[in-house]
Parts: sequence; C-alpha cells; structure tokens
Amino acid sequence: MHAPAAHHPTGEQYQISAGEVSAVVTEQGATLRSLTIGGHERLWGFGPEDIPQGSQGQQLLPWPNRIRDGRYGFDGAEHQLPVNEIDRFTALHGLVAWVPWQLVHHTDTEVEQQVRVLPQPGYPFGVEAILTHRVDETGLTVEVSARNVGSTPAPWGYAAHPYVKVGGPIDEWVVRSPFRQYLDVEADRLLPISLIDTQGTSEQLDDTAPLGARTFDRAFAGVDGAWELNVRGRDGEITLWADEKLPWLQIYTPADRLSLAIEPMSCGPDAFNPGPTHDGLVILQPGAEWSASWGFRVR
Repeated sequence: MHAPAAHHPTGEQYQISAGEVSAVVTEQGATLRSLTIGGHERLWGFGPEDIPQGSQGQQLLPWPNRIRDGRYGFDGAEHQLPVNEIDRFTALHGLVAWVPWQLVHHTDTEVEQQVRVLPQPGYPFGVEAILTHRVDETGLTVEVSARNVGSTPAPWGYAAHPYVKVGGPIDEWVVRSPFRQYLDVEADRLLPISLIDTQGTSEQLDDTAPLGARTFDRAFAGVDGAWELNVRGRDGEITLWADEKLPWLQIYTPADRLSLAIEPMSCGPDAFNPGPTHDGLVILQPGAEWSASWGFRVR
C-alpha cells in the first residue's frame, strides 16, 4: 500500500481511494501530493521522486503565511524566528512542512498522521497536531486538530496550501468566492496594511467574469461561518469548502497560470503581531485543543 521511505524524497507515500476519488499524502509534511477524480488530476502536485515547489499541498503550522522580520511579542516576551523568506525578510509558513509526520493509521480511504512541535528558538511552546485525510465518492475531507502539550499558553495558526487545476489557463477560469474583504498589503513584502471591501474592485470574484489577466497573492476575509469557493474551467469544476474555524483564504496565481493556489487559513498574514489580522490569532492554553476541517467536493 505504500513504499519504503528511503525510496522517495518525501518519505512514505500513502494512497487512499474511494470510487473515482484517489489521493496521495506524503510522510514529509503530511503533504497532499495528488488528488485525482476519474483518473484526472485536480491538483498541481508533484511526482513521488520530486520535492514540493511553492509549498505544493503542504500543511502550514503553527502559523501560516508571513511573520514580519520573524519577530513577535507574546505573553510579555519577544521572540525571533528564523527568517526563511530572504527577499521579503519574513518567517514563512510555519515549522512542519519539511519534517516527517508520524503515521497513526492508514486504511483504504483514510490516513491519519501526527507531529509534535517542541520548544525551540523563536517558538518556545509545545504543540501536537493530528491531521486526517479522508476520501469518499464525493471528494476529500481534511480534519486537523491541535493540542497544547506544554505548560504555558501558545500562539497558534494553521493553513493548507493546495493548488487546483481544472483545465486550460486560469485566465479562462471562473471563481465564485463568498469573501467580502481583501487584505491590502505592502507591495514589496506582502505584509498587512488594512482590510478593504471587495465590492466593485478587481478583487471581487463572482460569476460575472473569468479571472482574465488578474494576478493574486492576496488574503481574503469577511465571510460568515462555514464557506465554499467554486472554481470552473475547461475540464470541469471543483469546490473548496471549510468550516468556521478557517475564516481566511489566500489566493495565489503561479507564473505559468495553469493552476491556482487556494489556501484555507485560520488567520491572516502576520497575525502574531498587532494589526488588521491579529484578531484571528488562536491562543492555546495548556491542555487546550483546537480543531478545524476543510476539503474538496468534485464534479
């Protein structure tokens, strides 16, 4: 059912399937490498002998997106994370995307993995996360939970980074989004300035027009409760859904314009610091748990 870890750069490859829906999740990063429907790949993924590019399918925790200068204050102390996005001088996408996740169980339709973030420079907190990928005939469900296993409160955020493909260039695609606000950011560093209404702007995504030549590396907010975002292209459509614990979305258009990153997030960029995204920060008390779910419905 899976290959030895030594054979692949991303470790063990866990395949799950139900009906015409099949997915592959890797040991490294609990990364969603592939999602096929009726034999058609619906993600910009990567092969078993490759490593992810552009955070393809990765899990981003204990924070998503960017932290300015890798610095933040929490509970009366200042913390400095390693800066891994050198050109923008930020700490990007958390701490677990490149580490092996422990397998909890693997069946024909489900794989559950866990990872423990132990105290370290910049993030001196202990958090354990459990992630489940599950498929049925209607699509894929991802369930994520986190528990503070340390003795002090811990700041927490989560996101996933899938890229969808529905055939042809994204210029032709139609995206229907429920998000009513977008995050205005610094042009050079993509860090938050303020939230702006999407109505009447190029950031408004509805059924009235395809994406055209628009480009995005943009966070969206202003949605009530659980939500759905639909993407239609030449070869069909796919719907990303998420529950109320993931009230943010990042959309990114790669340079080749053949896929679209649609990233459900618990908080916006730089949420560890004061500003327009800070309200989304989750503070996990010792022993406390947080959970969320998201996934894809396919047609």
